[in-house]
Amino acid sequence: MSTDYNSKPVNEMRRKDRGKDDEWIKQYLHEAPFAFISTAAKDQPFINTNTFVYDEDNNCIYFHTSSHGRLKHNIEQNNKACLSVAEMGRLLPAKVAREFSVEYKSVVVFGNIKIIDNTDSAKEALQKLNDKYFPHLEPGKDYRPITDEEVKGVTTYQLSIESWSGKQKAESSDFEDAFYYPKL
Repeated sequence: MSTDYNSKPVNEMRRKDRGKDDEWIKQYLHEAPFAFISTAAKDQPFINTNTFVYDEDNNCIYFHTSSHGRLKHNIEQNNKACLSVAEMGRLLPAKVAREFSVEYKSVVVFGNIKIIDNTDSAKEALQKLNDKYFPHLEPGKDYRPITDEEVKGVTTYQLSIESWSGKQKAESSDFEDAFYYPKL
């Protein structure tokens, strides 16, 4: 019997046993180094990998791109978006091929994106990005504060969060023969 996904909430998980609560999701969004942002233009999906910052107080996510490009075009056509952050843990071998698995953490966010047109709001969002990735550097001391011209040279976005889900699979540290994917 097939599942009617059209009748289910977009953030409903199949594996509820791996679901995480809102506090876990918030913490992971604060920690994740980059995100995959999915938009669509007509019938063509598009994914953009980007740095981002989660603003818990305003329940949104900020990021920026070039002032020209497909992401901006897509959002101007359809502001619905999906954002995903994830990390892979250990690979988990098994005696039966279909039972091989992997540890992971992931969050998927659904919402609407808008382009931030207000210069002061864009500066604020861009500073939040700097604060996340360069917390040891201080504007006005270690680097020049963001200028109006710099804001005009990029497109700054706000993804307003409508719903989300988070999940994690983790096995015990003594899981037999577990190993990390080799870095090349």
